[in-house]
Amino acid sequence: MAEPQTDEASLEQQLNATSLSPSSSTSNPNSASQLTLDQKFAIVRSVGEECIQEDELRNLLDKKPEPVCYDGFEPSGRMHIAQGVMKAINVNKLTSAGCRVKIWIADWFAKLNNKMGGDLKKIETVGNYLIEIWKAVGMDLDGGKVEFLWSSKEINAKADEYWPLVLDIAQKNNLKRIIRCSQIMGRSEQDELTAAQIFYPCMQCADIFFLKADICQLGMDQRKVNVLAREYCDDIKRKNKPIILSHHMLPGLQQGQEKMSKSDPSSSIFMEDEEAEVNVKIKKAYCPPQIVEGNPCLEYIKYLVLPWFHEFTVERSESNGGNKTFKTFEELTAAYESGELHPGDLKPALSKALNKILEPVRQHFKNDKNAKELLKKVKAYRVTK
Repeated sequence: MAEPQTDEASLEQQLNATSLSPSSSTSNPNSASQLTLDQKFAIVRSVGEECIQEDELRNLLDKKPEPVCYDGFEPSGRMHIAQGVMKAINVNKLTSAGCRVKIWIADWFAKLNNKMGGDLKKIETVGNYLIEIWKAVGMDLDGGKVEFLWSSKEINAKADEYWPLVLDIAQKNNLKRIIRCSQIMGRSEQDELTAAQIFYPCMQCADIFFLKADICQLGMDQRKVNVLAREYCDDIKRKNKPIILSHHMLPGLQQGQEKMSKSDPSSSIFMEDEEAEVNVKIKKAYCPPQIVEGNPCLEYIKYLVLPWFHEFTVERSESNGGNKTFKTFEELTAAYESGELHPGDLKPALSKALNKILEPVRQHFKNDKNAKELLKKVKAYRVTK
């Protein structure tokens, strides 16, 4: 299929307009109806590291004014910066392109996966805390295009619709195929899974159809169950399959950590971390000179700082090269690989940018009585894997 012809400069400008900025809590001031198909496609496609399939996505955006995107999360502890900032950026991009976003608060799923010890009251507290963070960081919640839906309430309200769907998916797949999806729970196929954890993928697959999602917008670690949903469409002879738009997974801060871990505080920055905590974590982060591949500090700049500010500024003394502002990731990596930019200069600049993003969240949890109480409870909970 031929690539659509687009004006790259205008698309770059549009992508910049849809990202969050510290001075704005809304996504795109322009109406989605004013965007061309090419612009909508560029915005939505930029959310995913992988898209299955691009031609289906383009056709969906052409035919449906308000496609439904689905994302979900287990309330399982404090929120790290990838879940907080990246999700807000992605949601704002999607709403700016005309999409509706249903965020599935998977409380029953957290219980099935033994998060928070399976205590539903604690899980509910964590879910409310996460919503408070997205409000504070600037997720576009005022336009009426984002819904937070609690799985327990929605399933109970439409049990006659939900459970037959789950059972049909279970019936059409063998145990080996379902166990292959165990990655979605942070488990491996070699783990000794409970019966609840084997049922979990069938339910998550059903969620996609239950929520009438056109686009599955989750992380790369959820890819297998989204593919299962597309395979289920083949089983039931359904023509319109959910499009998979999988976003990048930010690594942990230490060498070799493929993803952040809530149970390892040194691997991630939490959304309400104090300025000094952020500074220490970035100072200790793995950041080898002149090495781009596998460098978490550079990934944070690429996926958090540049989408937010559209630039990355390094402050240095004149004798050390003077201040330098990078507008693109390619420009930044070229300077880093050549040795022109040293980790000793990059890290303080990264800390400063991240702290600027996180400051409104800190203030919200200090000044809002409800948010403050939620955070106190969540910090007291023991994180269970």
